[in-house]
Amino acid sequence: MHSTLQITFRDIAPSDAIDSYVRRRAEKLDSAEGRLVACHVAIEAPHRHKHHGRHYRVRVDLTVPGAALVVDRCPDEGHACEDVYAAIDQAFDHAVRRLREAKQRRAVG
Repeated sequence: MHSTLQITFRDIAPSDAIDSYVRRRAEKLDSAEGRLVACHVAIEAPHRHKHHGRHYRVRVDLTVPGAALVVDRCPDEGHACEDVYAAIDQAFDHAVRRLREAKQRRAVG
């Protein structure tokens, strides 16, 4: 990955497996879009629910030439966020869409 990648864990124990999964997703994002300058991923488990399991929030801050993009997948968006890997996938899938939209805006404007 050519860009700077930073991963932060909040209210969740750091995990090598999650770390490597995020790194793989970030590498794919960088190779697909190719213009990332920086990427900061924050993974957190803000609440402990007694009946519905633990929900995860993933925030991806991206810096590309001329723009900064923020993708925030919140635990209130459904049960898929009960799985940290699904939450990471949702955030990075949304990041791809945001990068493509930014790229189209740059091409038009």
